[in-house]
Amino acid sequence: MSFELPQLPFPYNALARSGMSEETMQFHHDKHHQAYVNTLNDLIKANPALEGKSLEELIVTAAKDESLTPVLNNAGQHYNHSLFWNSLSPDGGSMSPAFEELIRKNFGSVENFKAEFKKAATTQFGSGWAWLVLTSDNKLIVTKTPNGKNPISEGQGKPLLTIDVWEHAYYIDFRNRRPDFVDNFLNNLANYDFAEAQINAK
Repeated sequence: MSFELPQLPFPYNALARSGMSEETMQFHHDKHHQAYVNTLNDLIKANPALEGKSLEELIVTAAKDESLTPVLNNAGQHYNHSLFWNSLSPDGGSMSPAFEELIRKNFGSVENFKAEFKKAATTQFGSGWAWLVLTSDNKLIVTKTPNGKNPISEGQGKPLLTIDVWEHAYYIDFRNRRPDFVDNFLNNLANYDFAEAQINAK
């Protein structure tokens, strides 16, 4: 079984009016994400013991074995990017009343949540990700991970929403202004409906 690049859940130009250009989406999805998928498939072919494992199983297995770090990097990046596409929406930035209440319950206010998420995203040194996660005891937390790691590899819980803070995610549109990219994500692009659906699908 080979992994495949998922289609975007919207047209390449659908986010342009909200600050993420068609050029960014084409390079990010078609070049960067595709490269991780191709490399992951090659790594699995070279290691028959990994054949047949789901993406999540590969991440958990590779996280426990330093010799499988390349597998973790590429399986993680495939998973992370797949979730990132679903974390974006042309109609993003708004929360349902139920989800907003859940955010308030866990973070005190929507403003507190956004501040905590922005801090995680902007203080992740170098390349990485920031996450909204549902823990095993049904709490919402914000966390961050470097490179291709994610809450699954770290045993933190179920990822609900993520932002990619590798430079290729924002440099075409925002140059070196990562904080502006994160603000734009939280206020205009974040698919909070998807995050809410992930909770209800547990």
